[in-house]
Amino acid sequence: VLRGEDKAPVPVELCPDELTIEKAEELIKEGSGGPRVLGEDPETGMPVLALTGRYGPFVQLGEMEDGAKEKPKRGSLLEGMTPNTVTLEDALQILSLPRVVGSDPEGNEIIALNGRYGPYLKKDTDSRSLETEAQLFSVTVEQAEALFAQPKRRGGRTKAPIGELGPHPETGVPVRVLDGRFGPYVTDGTINATVPRGVDPASIDLEQGVELLREREARGPVTKKTAKKGATKKAAKKSPAGKSSKSPPKSPPKTTTRVVKKGTSSRAKAAKAATKKAAAARTREPAAIASTETPAEAMAPMPVPAPEASPSDG
Repeated sequence: VLRGEDKAPVPVELCPDELTIEKAEELIKEGSGGPRVLGEDPETGMPVLALTGRYGPFVQLGEMEDGAKEKPKRGSLLEGMTPNTVTLEDALQILSLPRVVGSDPEGNEIIALNGRYGPYLKKDTDSRSLETEAQLFSVTVEQAEALFAQPKRRGGRTKAPIGELGPHPETGVPVRVLDGRFGPYVTDGTINATVPRGVDPASIDLEQGVELLREREARGPVTKKTAKKGATKKAAKKSPAGKSSKSPPKSPPKTTTRVVKKGTSSRAKAAKAATKKAAAARTREPAAIASTETPAEAMAPMPVPAPEASPSDG
């Protein structure tokens, strides 16, 4: 929107027909004042700014220089923050993302990010959603491993745990009771033990949860049964009494006959040409027989007759 020299971007989620004069004045008021300086970054000494863009309010480290190929580091404001209320501490936290949480026992790095669909954890090509944006800055490696131990849920964030039992007495990792695809289970992030039938998952304490995990670990990994190779023969169906089981005789296979048009082969073409040549010779033969003069006679001059004597000459 533009009013004189003041302008402000229109959010992408706001339809043009929903833009009113009151909303336009509010956008200009928020964006016409330019970036708000929150302070300096203690590490780089660069200014930290709060701005409002087309995709919403954000904070930025440093100013955008003309002709620069790379944009300054930016981060969208978290829920409940506005450009007028965000503090330098909040901005520095936002600019610290993505945050490296740590690494799992296999050496895979776990990262906390704030994405388009909310906060989440990423490990290699796997990811898990976080429940709140505050967890971006507080989640630990143990908590992240417990999340990755759960089956991935699509179309929504992970369900809240049924119970937080406390740290494992041997490993120190948190033990929790979760609601999984096949029912409630106890997990320490590595081992999952199904809650027995008839037991209320909300009533399980740390001692019971650890005992379930030990029993599950003692049974070892689950081995999948493989089907035996070789197909079983099906029993032949008996034919009704009085009827022959033989199938009716098959009709002979149909054959196709190739039809060649007359005159299409090379021999037929040669014979046709010879016939035409003989017919032309026969039409010229009568003319040759009718002419009996020799060529010399035909070319000799005709004799001129002598003039007759008149009576007066006598």
